Amino acid sequence: MGTHLGIWMMVLLMAVGCSSEESKDYLDRMSDEHRGDVPVANAASELEQDTQASGESVTYATVDGHEITGYLSKPDGESGSMPGLIVIHEWWGLNDNIRMMTDKLAGEGYVALAVDLYNGKVAESPDSAGKYARAVDEKAAIDNLKQAYNYLTQKQGVTNVGSIGWCFGGGWSLQTALALPDKVDATVIYYGHLITDVDQLKKLKMPILGLFGAEDSGIPPKQAKAFESALDKAGVANSIHIYDGAGHAFANPSGTRYQKEAAEDAWKKTVAFFAENLK
Repeated sequence: MGTHLGIWMMVLLMAVGCSSEESKDYLDRMSDEHRGDVPVANAASELEQDTQASGESVTYATVDGHEITGYLSKPDGESGSMPGLIVIHEWWGLNDNIRMMTDKLAGEGYVALAVDLYNGKVAESPDSAGKYARAVDEKAAIDNLKQAYNYLTQKQGVTNVGSIGWCFGGGWSLQTALALPDKVDATVIYYGHLITDVDQLKKLKMPILGLFGAEDSGIPPKQAKAFESALDKAGVANSIHIYDGAGHAFANPSGTRYQKEAAEDAWKKTVAFFAENLK
């Protein structure tokens, strides 16, 4: 992944009050967490879902003149108005494993849209994943995510909308909430980059579910606890969970860091959280 995840992340970190040294330290830790990982399928495919779901590729946005294709999934045999989910991929990109997870989320009774922040690129190695992550432009990504929300509400007729992402996508799930604080109704963050500035977090109107690993040195427990404290001070409803023995990417649908027990519990909490706040 390299010592610098990219200009977009550096700008984001500086915007929330991090010094350059703190930014470098964070990016170095993230690089260490993903060293030697590969985008393989793992036991996430075994997570239970209520019903089967089917998906298709859809064009949901146009960013900087380029059409953006995502993956839209709905539960089989169900019609009528349903809540929607914006599903944000990990650093490998929108691959088959993310499509599988999107189907599982849809199977819980949602219109689930997996967005693409890499413009069609899918990483096959840590080097390429780092390259694609470095190329992400913050302004374009926010535009992409806002159009995903509009696609769900205007084109698919969904009612409430939630966001969810893992690692790279977990940070962008929080950014989606901050960009659409009066529109997103529930946000799930799997060990993504966190913001602990209380004034920024005060914008949030939706509840937050955060899922972290105690052995994650990229997003360490002290950061997750600081995030929880900042949310409390901002008056934002939240539920933060830190899993003993779990490292970074413990629930990623792609990769070799998957830890079944922690991932299955996090999945149950995710399903219950969305059901409570979106249905």
